[in-house]
Amino acid sequence: MPVLAKTPLVIDPARARQIWIAAQRLDGAAPFGSGPEAVRAAVAHLGYVQIDTINVIERCHHHMLFSRIPAYRRADLVAAQSADKSVFEYWTHALSYVPSADLAFFLPAMQAQRNGASRWFGSVTPAESRAMLARLRREGPLSMRDIGDDRLVDKDHPWASRKPSKRVLEMLFYQGHVTVAARQGMLKSYDLMARHFGWTGRPKPATARQIIAYKLDRALRSQGVVSLDSICHLDAPSKPMVKALIESRVRAKKLVPLTLAGPDQTLHWAAPETLEAPAGIPPGLVHILSPFDPLIIQRKRLKRFFGYEHLFEAYLPAQKRRYGYFALPVLLGDNIVAALDLKTDRSAGKLLIQQETWLADVGAEGRVAVDEALGRFERFQLGA
Repeated sequence: MPVLAKTPLVIDPARARQIWIAAQRLDGAAPFGSGPEAVRAAVAHLGYVQIDTINVIERCHHHMLFSRIPAYRRADLVAAQSADKSVFEYWTHALSYVPSADLAFFLPAMQAQRNGASRWFGSVTPAESRAMLARLRREGPLSMRDIGDDRLVDKDHPWASRKPSKRVLEMLFYQGHVTVAARQGMLKSYDLMARHFGWTGRPKPATARQIIAYKLDRALRSQGVVSLDSICHLDAPSKPMVKALIESRVRAKKLVPLTLAGPDQTLHWAAPETLEAPAGIPPGLVHILSPFDPLIIQRKRLKRFFGYEHLFEAYLPAQKRRYGYFALPVLLGDNIVAALDLKTDRSAGKLLIQQETWLADVGAEGRVAVDEALGRFERFQLGA
């Protein structure tokens, strides 16, 4: 295939799927090894691992790591965040674990939060911020359980807290004054960012051009075949600069424009070496994926590549659901073959199938492979 054609190449969606699956490291049994080092490597490769509060099954950050690290233990993420500090929490398209090595690319966003008033944090006064920072300096890392002297207030939002200190800490977090030093479930312990990382001076922030290159390179690494929407997921303001950088790389023959065969002619790009790499998915490899997994979260891209439209229906009335309350897509080889609505009954020590929707005939061997994957998933759900 002539990968340096001037007009966009047309590639089969099946090939595009295989490239994306390989880029997501879902084409091998244990691509990152095991232990805390595997967590560091997985987050570094993916660029982010989304954090979510829903725990019908295990929370999505643990789930995503388990999908790529079969020997994953929750303590490995604790060690990566709190001991070797190779990952930290901040906002990408959602609250996520990101590599600490990438911190410079997030410092400008923190500065922007310090420079501009936020509607959400507008009620926090400078005196409250100074008092909280002084308390952290004096007492060390604090969680909301450690703060017992708040005067409770009425909630002004369903997700708000009655403790005013929570809003102060969250504002300081987004401003980059504090970071999440440790997490137990959804309980976060905050510490001064400089103290947590042991800085003697604050690192130098990345420039706007460097941030754009980082976003493009992160997408190429973790997606293989990219579009403007996939690079700038929920980040439309970055699109003009990203497009300009893509065009310069196309001129330099570092990127190849392409489209997927079919009616949707959305322009995509890939590196020449990506298109030249041999194709192939290990037969029978099964992953039960989180609805927040990077392979699933971009719904339009998912439908374009896989022909599957995932529905997140937790907030719909039961009678309007097609796949169930918390359906998980099942990836078998390079196809999504089922959506399983699962729930972990921790008291009974069981993984419950609330509803199963099969999207393809996988045959007897495929059913056995999915059943074995469910067994592994159940053991993970109920394990340490």
